[in-house]
Amino acid sequence: MSDRAKTEYRYEKLTWPEINDAVDLGKVCIVPCGAVEQHGPHLPLDVDLVCPLGVAHGAGRAAPEDILVLPIVSYGYTGHVMDFPGTINCHYEHFMRMVLDITKSLAYHGFKKIILLNGHGSNMPNLNLVARRANLETDAECVLTGWWEMLMVDPEFMKNWRESKFPGGIAHACELETSMYLYLDEENVRKDKIKNGTISFNEDNSPFNYVDLYAQGPGTVVSWTSSYSDSGVLGEAELATKEKGKQACDEAVKQLVQYVKYFKDRPKDQRKDLHRTPPTMPIPWGQRDEF
Repeated sequence: MSDRAKTEYRYEKLTWPEINDAVDLGKVCIVPCGAVEQHGPHLPLDVDLVCPLGVAHGAGRAAPEDILVLPIVSYGYTGHVMDFPGTINCHYEHFMRMVLDITKSLAYHGFKKIILLNGHGSNMPNLNLVARRANLETDAECVLTGWWEMLMVDPEFMKNWRESKFPGGIAHACELETSMYLYLDEENVRKDKIKNGTISFNEDNSPFNYVDLYAQGPGTVVSWTSSYSDSGVLGEAELATKEKGKQACDEAVKQLVQYVKYFKDRPKDQRKDLHRTPPTMPIPWGQRDEF
């Protein structure tokens, strides 16, 4: 057993013999998933890369004996944001197949615990299906979470941290993302351009149709971003500070590490076939790489 496998949390920095050691250690693989898309006039296009990587690498540094962080999946599903220059869209089927291939590769090599750590909201429904398929089509366990969801584990954290209105104060290039970016890569924030932005349909005050990173109305219309925002900023970016970013990042890292420790040692749920008569054909949807 190499010492490098015990102390290195970056998957790509290991050699293939060290990967064997990491498998023997039962390390949990974290696959960060992001996107390249607009984040208003004040934040660069890589917000959804910088934030999940910052959290994943922070967790890896805190618990290298338990964690391997893979290189980030950089392009996600952003078709609805293409009216804003710079956004790069990856067709949802390509995106899902790519991430599923990653999970299947990890399972094939012997890793049995995989976390998809998302950094882009519109990846969530796609990654949810990827995680489900990985669980049915491999012998590994795969779970999905957004880095921002780690801030909901302790209900007191957001209650004390958030200053912006709900709903809408935290959605995109907002109080939270701007604070995180100020902490993780301050020099690339255009501070003179930080301005709040509204989500036009949130102004209807409808109990059905509203958006916030932490909730969505039960009948919310999800359409072109440019149809409800002129700047691409969805939320109260002016409330962001570097110190709040550090607090949020530290909390997300802490909770992710705690989750890894729980997930790593949790026994896998065992499938049971409850047919009285054993099925005489394969499962109808098979094992094909189709969505």
